[in-house]
Amino acid sequence: MSATPPAGTPSVEQVTTALGSVNDPEIKRPITELGMVDDVAVDPDGQVRVKVLLTVAGCPLKDTINRDVTAAVGGLAGVTGVSVELGVMNADQRANLQSTLRGGQAQREIPFAQPGSLTRVFAVASGKGGVGKSSVTVNLALAMAQQGLKVGIVDADIYGHSVPAMLGVADARPTQVDDLIMPVPTPSGVSVISIGMLKPRRDQVVAWRGPMLDRALVQMLSDVYWGDLDALLLDLPPGTGDIAISLGQHLPNAEVLVVTTPQEAAAEVAERAGTMASMMHQRVVGVVENMSYFLSPQGEKLEIFGTGGGDRVAATLSERFGYDVRVLGRVPLDPTLREGGDSGKPIVESDPTSPAAQELLEVARSLTGRGRGLAGMQLGLTPTAKF
Repeated sequence: MSATPPAGTPSVEQVTTALGSVNDPEIKRPITELGMVDDVAVDPDGQVRVKVLLTVAGCPLKDTINRDVTAAVGGLAGVTGVSVELGVMNADQRANLQSTLRGGQAQREIPFAQPGSLTRVFAVASGKGGVGKSSVTVNLALAMAQQGLKVGIVDADIYGHSVPAMLGVADARPTQVDDLIMPVPTPSGVSVISIGMLKPRRDQVVAWRGPMLDRALVQMLSDVYWGDLDALLLDLPPGTGDIAISLGQHLPNAEVLVVTTPQEAAAEVAERAGTMASMMHQRVVGVVENMSYFLSPQGEKLEIFGTGGGDRVAATLSERFGYDVRVLGRVPLDPTLREGGDSGKPIVESDPTSPAAQELLEVARSLTGRGRGLAGMQLGLTPTAKF
């Protein structure tokens, strides 16, 4: 390669600078920063040859990388053509990549549990199944992404994982760089990981006991490269079992959002989910009443599942905790909300002007727009001896 390029053609340095605008679609950092650009050559006639090293063979997004590199380099003045060669990192290069992503830390750790973490962690909980907790989680994540935030979802409902299907990535598999896992990107920009993505087959049943459940949660938090997230949402299994306990131990700074429906039976068990969070020194940030009412074509509100469930949960938890727990939203029963979950097109994207979408968007704004209160949160302080 010539140090001084022919007149009218870009230099290697100019091409490399242009490649700095290309992000790896899974890691979301420049390919130049990740050591993925192996070679750049500029011919006298303006032809540019770039060799890019993929993290693993058969990278599912290699076509995206090829397209983005071609577009970035092809936009330079004097370039007459771009040729992209795709190779694969060797073991040493992958080890260097892992070190880069972990900030030089060899030991795995949960980044969201570190004192300096700026990521808001929201755990979406319910007392029982069937209240639409996963639908609320997915739509809130997409609503936050629409605000310009970087958002991730951990599908922590190990036995009943449904988040990938709701996001339209049920058959996707995460890329693994040795023991580091990349979350699966979605068209909306939200990254997601689920135990369903780590199974050999989609129809395989997960039948694990407590220690394995804890390990699965830790793996999805520490072995996955999440990058710099503004918000991380965890879709918890219903009830007050092993995952809720593990979450309290590993992420005591998580803020818990309780989902219920209006009927008495759902409200009573939802109170237990909120109380469990408080027992684990986590703050309950609010309540969402799902399936609150059905809006008829004539505009009449039909309270199919009764009324007052969300208010009861909020009032009970406020009294127990000694701080204000509010109902952040009342999401109407909307067939489009269910259809969006089945088709992988959540309602906040497929029908953003609908009453259900508007309510979910408002809940998301409420969560991201409020400061982190200290009430109900573990401060990690140790009392000193009295003299």
